[in-house]
Amino acid sequence: MMYPHPIIAKEGWPYLALVGVVTLFVHYLGGIAWSWPLWIIFFFVLQFFRDPQRIAALGRDLVLSPADGRIVVVEKTNDPYAGREALKISVFMNVFNVHSNRSSVHGLVKEIQYFPGKFVNADLDKASTENERNAVVIDANGQIVTLVQVAGLIARRILCYIHVGDRLKAGERYGFIRFGSRVDVYLPLTAEPLVSVGDKVFATNTALARLPGLD
Repeated sequence: MMYPHPIIAKEGWPYLALVGVVTLFVHYLGGIAWSWPLWIIFFFVLQFFRDPQRIAALGRDLVLSPADGRIVVVEKTNDPYAGREALKISVFMNVFNVHSNRSSVHGLVKEIQYFPGKFVNADLDKASTENERNAVVIDANGQIVTLVQVAGLIARRILCYIHVGDRLKAGERYGFIRFGSRVDVYLPLTAEPLVSVGDKVFATNTALARLPGLD
């Protein structure tokens, strides 16, 4: 399924409407002297829910970043959702990053697994297994790619708009996490990482790895 890409994500419209009405009301009654803190909050919410269009990195064998943020993990580990050893690359999103989640590859959605959990800092390794999370297992031309949305310390809502049997395009918007979080990407061990811990990445624009056979 394709999801529209307004400049401001639809997930933020209720928040912007609420904060905007309160801000304008206070500004009307008391002027800028009383309303300036609310204007700061309004523009913070506005930047948080921005949702720009993205152009995919060139290369048919590239695994695209599913989120904006900073790389916090690049390691070989177990993929508990697909039951295999895998290369794991994790992207941590702070409150100033764009929070739309986009598919890393073209492929067929094979499984979607949701797990309730805690809300510890998403920057910590244990967040991958202890926090609330939603895993999407994708068959990308015979290669299994697992994308896991992980809620964070402030995040309290994982949104996923796809279903088992859907076909995704690389860079297609499939979900959103509100207010800080991370996305874990599990790849076959044949994948060659193109990023390192500490690198800043952008959803769809940045390639996380090269995976032979993604044609």
